[in-house]
Amino acid sequence: MPIYAAYASNMDPAQMLERAPHSPMASTGWLRGWRLTFAGDDLGWEGALATVTEDRDDPDAMVFVVLYDVTGEDEKNLDRWEGTELGVHRKIRARVETADGPVLAWLYVIDGYEGGLPSARYLGVMADAAEVAGAPADYVEQLRLHEARNVGPGPDEPLDDGF
Repeated sequence: MPIYAAYASNMDPAQMLERAPHSPMASTGWLRGWRLTFAGDDLGWEGALATVTEDRDDPDAMVFVVLYDVTGEDEKNLDRWEGTELGVHRKIRARVETADGPVLAWLYVIDGYEGGLPSARYLGVMADAAEVAGAPADYVEQLRLHEARNVGPGPDEPLDDGF
């Protein structure tokens, strides 16, 4: 089965059970040389959505991901959830470093400009999903403290330097 690498709310196995009920969580890993960012602010959601991009300037950049063994039927369901037929996301392949060695996986990226702020609600969902999936505490904290679009407590300076 194809391996899917989730880095946003789909890191949560309970959410994935709803969206892809035949596709169990396989493991976790890191996209090394990539960074988490946000895009799609112009698409009409409550804020920008998570995406990833290669970071050639920072060799230490990395994004925590959860890997799922995805069936063909579940992949079609995920494509609908992620809006691939609408041009919101596109699928790419990337190497994921796991405890058992590198794995080639596919993932969704926003098909639009990088920029914009996510909502505080969305960041909370992502942080909760990362925590449930076993992401390191400092990674979860960076998600929780990331600058957000709506009102709420946060840092004096954006914490983008950790992604």
